[in-house]
Amino acid sequence: MKTIVISLGGSIIVPGEIQTEFLKKFKEFILKFLKRDYRFIIVTGGGSVARNYIKAASEITKISDEDKDWLGIHATRINAHLIRTIFKKEAYPVVLDSPLKKINGNSEKYRLFIASGWRPGWSSDYCAVLLADRFKADKIINASNIDYAYDKDPSTRLGASAKPIKEITWAKYRKIISSKWTPGMKVPFDPIASKMAQKLKITVIITRGTDLQNLKNILENKDHTGTVVH
Repeated sequence: MKTIVISLGGSIIVPGEIQTEFLKKFKEFILKFLKRDYRFIIVTGGGSVARNYIKAASEITKISDEDKDWLGIHATRINAHLIRTIFKKEAYPVVLDSPLKKINGNSEKYRLFIASGWRPGWSSDYCAVLLADRFKADKIINASNIDYAYDKDPSTRLGASAKPIKEITWAKYRKIISSKWTPGMKVPFDPIASKMAQKLKITVIITRGTDLQNLKNILENKDHTGTVVH
């Protein structure tokens, strides 16, 4: 059985409105692979739900980074409950709101687990890494709204010369991004998660999650778009 962790970005679950058409197709996609001896752990991000709550609270009062993280964590949890509800017949019945949460009964009985954010200090990417280690996953697919990670931020003044990265080591990737986590930071894979992935020698593929044909190619080890970090 192949075990895959998908860090499903909030940017494709709910960039503004909940993406029901994408989620319908994503459900069909996962169900097909569940029949092919695959097991999935899907970890949800917060998306616009997190940003909107953080923005609202910040406009009313001064809030700490910890408070911002907690708002983001609860956003990932509501998104996780949405995904678990979509997969009610197939998924383990409880959202893993901690990567260490005990699983009742035989974990091998289930081919699909849904997880969320956990604690302040990192994004749900970190939970994806810990779950990949726990379930001995073959790889992590970081499914977001970008095709590749870049050697510099394309949205900045210097970003016009940004080049997509097809393959990179964790050591080199971590030099590109900040080493410090800040709530809401926009990086392909967060620095705390990256540090742990490097330590555990886990491979992550950063790619556009809405391109299901490309995700299929990744799962089948065929040519694909995306940045491989190892």
